[in-house]
Amino acid sequence: MKKSLLLFITFCGVHFCTYAQIQSGPMLGYSEMKEVLLWVQTQKEASVKFVYWDKEDPNTKFTTDEIKTTKPDVFVAKLIADKVLPGKKYTYEVYIDRKKVTFNYPLEFQTQTLWQFRTDPPPFKFAVGSCAYVNEEAFDRPGKPYGSEYEIFTSIYQSKPDFMVWGGDNLYLREADWNTKTGILHRYTHTRSLPEMQPLLANVHNYAIWDDHDFGPNDSDRGFVSKQQTLDAFKLFWGNLNYTFDNEGITGSFQWADCQFFLLDDRWWRTPNDRTTGTHDYFGQKQLQWFVDALKFSNAPFKFVVVGGQVGNPAKIFENYANYEDERNQLFDLITKEKIPGVIFISGDRHWTSLTKVERAGTYPLYDLTVSALTSGASAPVKEEQNSPVVEGTSVTKHNYGLLEVSGKRNDRVLKINILDKDGKELWIKEIKASELK
Repeated sequence: MKKSLLLFITFCGVHFCTYAQIQSGPMLGYSEMKEVLLWVQTQKEASVKFVYWDKEDPNTKFTTDEIKTTKPDVFVAKLIADKVLPGKKYTYEVYIDRKKVTFNYPLEFQTQTLWQFRTDPPPFKFAVGSCAYVNEEAFDRPGKPYGSEYEIFTSIYQSKPDFMVWGGDNLYLREADWNTKTGILHRYTHTRSLPEMQPLLANVHNYAIWDDHDFGPNDSDRGFVSKQQTLDAFKLFWGNLNYTFDNEGITGSFQWADCQFFLLDDRWWRTPNDRTTGTHDYFGQKQLQWFVDALKFSNAPFKFVVVGGQVGNPAKIFENYANYEDERNQLFDLITKEKIPGVIFISGDRHWTSLTKVERAGTYPLYDLTVSALTSGASAPVKEEQNSPVVEGTSVTKHNYGLLEVSGKRNDRVLKINILDKDGKELWIKEIKASELK
């Protein structure tokens, strides 16, 4: 039965490696021109390093630092490949206790291209998805399992995106998890160890935000007492490039080719829905003012703004931004007055997918692409939003993901949105030109 040095055993939904002692991963974090983040989790304390080489020069190999994983960090290692050059593809290996681990799928990463002042920006494609529930019967609610169709991660992997943006609810903390570091790290470990997820993590660069279920309980806000612990866990298990406010939330940004991605936090500063005094904050003024400054500073033709909850949907239901009407109006007004082009929102949360188009007098419309759910229970629009400005033919009420492609010459970039089902079957396509968002 054992076909390689790597043998997975499934126990309560978690896979184990009998030889190499890998619990989950490896996973690719951010990619830049001069460094790439590599991540892996071992089953127990072990020394870890990565060896990597340019696919065009396999005889010249480089090694990351070697570190020892420890129990307080649930044996997670995060290492930097810092001997890379722009625009290259690399093969890599994982060494645990100085023994190479073998896999039945390739291990490859890439660096971003140095195109500025040289060529048109390169085309690229990225995957988007949210709401990934992985069952664990001992801690799930009784009845029908809420998570299903994990093969969607295989479909995403086979679609070969350059990177994936995880749009929140990337795991679901349960009642047993919320209040302790032990519980929170168990949930991250359990979800991250899903076998179907491993090839995707190992070969596609990953960026993430959170929403309520990876922040805390359902509909949670800034009043959640364990939010520092969930923040620590998020930073431990994801490989984002930066965190704007250090120890406050997960806000950050990164660039791919000529496009910029803004990763916003809709939980850390969020006012409880039923507060009757004070301001009614969603992003909060500290984050909002940084965000508008960052938008203004950016010259990207597409400015992708990734948010856990729906921004464009005007229906004041569930956790939509419309429930925070004053702040929503403030943000839209600032984008208009500052004449910021190219803004497109990407959201999750709702367990169904749609493209919302918010018309604005005298300027371009604001699109909000909601992509949900990956594996969580599917849902559908409710009666209160039947007249919402959803682009005809874009509603999807089954498991799906987005595959977004940016191409074209520097001054004529085009975004193609593909929505695909769990098997990678195309559900709908929409093209938006950067010139339409000015």
